[in-house]
Amino acid sequence: QVQLVESGGGLVQPGGSLRLSCAASGFTFSSYGMKWSRQAPGKERELVAAISSASYTINYADSVKGRFTISRDNAKNTLYLQMNSLKPEDTAVYYCHTWKGDYWGKGTLVTVSS
Repeated sequence: QVQLVESGGGLVQPGGSLRLSCAASGFTFSSYGMKWSRQAPGKERELVAAISSASYTINYADSVKGRFTISRDNAKNTLYLQMNSLKPEDTAVYYCHTWKGDYWGKGTLVTVSS
């Protein structure tokens, strides 16, 4: 059974940091490119960052470039998103998913507020 389970979300003050994790199981994680997307209340889903299977290719949305870092540990079947200098507009549910969208996690809520 394929599972993607996000963790690490929570409430953080503006300027703070959070590290999201996504634990994968039930498929060959190391063979899949992975992405983080987010959806804020009342807004469309937005792609945040993407990483190829061996981490050779990494892309970011302009809105997070320089603040967020995507990474992966294929030995641990885990995807990460390090988020620094958080802003209120980063408030959203964050989802990890495969590059082509075959598999999605249920999301973890990040709230940036003072």
